[in-house]
Amino acid sequence: MQFHSISNNFIHLYQFGRLTQQSTSNIGTFLTHIIQSGWIKNIQTSTLAFDIAQFFLSLNHHLLPLILDKTVFNPKVLKFFSNYLIGRKTQYIWNNVSSSLFEVNIGIGQGSVFSPILSVLYLSPFFHIFEKCAKNLKIPVSLLFFVNNSLLVSQEKSFEKTNLFLFYNYNIISSLLD
Repeated sequence: MQFHSISNNFIHLYQFGRLTQQSTSNIGTFLTHIIQSGWIKNIQTSTLAFDIAQFFLSLNHHLLPLILDKTVFNPKVLKFFSNYLIGRKTQYIWNNVSSSLFEVNIGIGQGSVFSPILSVLYLSPFFHIFEKCAKNLKIPVSLLFFVNNSLLVSQEKSFEKTNLFLFYNYNIISSLLD
């Protein structure tokens, strides 16, 4: 799934972690390169890291097959994930009391073999939308994503500008994720 999505340019270039051969240690190397390049150009680098781990508990299972469809997967793969994700049921048991069964059409289970790639694919459209928003607003910033964290990076001549750009972009990405 990963290699098919990358070959179709669906997974964003700045997606680190949760991918084979694109580990979280790569983001350290990439970030070091950005900062050192800024030093050479005599510009300041500011970053803003934020955790989106709780976001994965609310992934909409009805949206995920639509996203998978955009990656040009075989229809059998789409059908599998629609069946795998939609219409799932669970119940809670506490001591000797159990709830009735109810549908659970949100979230990607931690520990599932599908969790890493599905979460990457789910977030890919957000990366591309965010990038277009920032470009249209002429706000120079990069968004890096690794595991359950995101990192906004801004480079300008002054910290005041970089911090202002981080503030604007954090509001954009928060709105998109909401």
